[in-house]
Amino acid sequence: MKITWLGHSCFMVEKDDYVIVLDPYSDGSVPGLAPVHLQANKVYCSHEHGDHNARGNVERVEKERRSPFHHTEISTYHDEVKGAKRGPNKIHVLESDGIRVVHLGDLGCDLTEMDRRLIGRPDVLMIPVGGYYTIDAAKARQIASTLNPKVILPMHYRSERFGFDVIGELSEFTDYYDNVVVTEGSSFAYPNDFLKEGTVLVLTPEMAE
Repeated sequence: MKITWLGHSCFMVEKDDYVIVLDPYSDGSVPGLAPVHLQANKVYCSHEHGDHNARGNVERVEKERRSPFHHTEISTYHDEVKGAKRGPNKIHVLESDGIRVVHLGDLGCDLTEMDRRLIGRPDVLMIPVGGYYTIDAAKARQIASTLNPKVILPMHYRSERFGFDVIGELSEFTDYYDNVVVTEGSSFAYPNDFLKEGTVLVLTPEMAE
């Protein structure tokens, strides 16, 4: 399975020539990031904000084929008051050949016992860490600890080169961990013999010109 971070909360997951895009952002909606214009078999969005729901930027592959993924949606909230501030949020769980990839979207609340049961133990967990619009670094660490993923992919944070000014920096999350691997690339393959269980893997998205 190949996983690519396009930036913000947008990922591309590929297996057996089947492509899924998660949370594509509209052109210019996230400061510093290159536009997302891709081809894919499926597009899944966590919620209907412009930095997460740009389905029109993803060209659907014309020929439908059987997906190698089992897909589960889990309904949660974009805030801590059951959606009163920012509405609903969907968690997407993709599973194939025993590998479980979990995208938490713009999660803004704690997980219920039922949420955790449906999520299971992720092999790869894509988790927002920036706060303000989502859970913050401390809450992200707590949730990650509960789910016990094998690899953690932080998303929805700010760096010197990209992201919203009001959200937190990556270091606010990674400072909690000893095993942090920073790559210059945007993709990795899973399973990966070079990544120990509990690794926080920091990918590097393509920047805008």
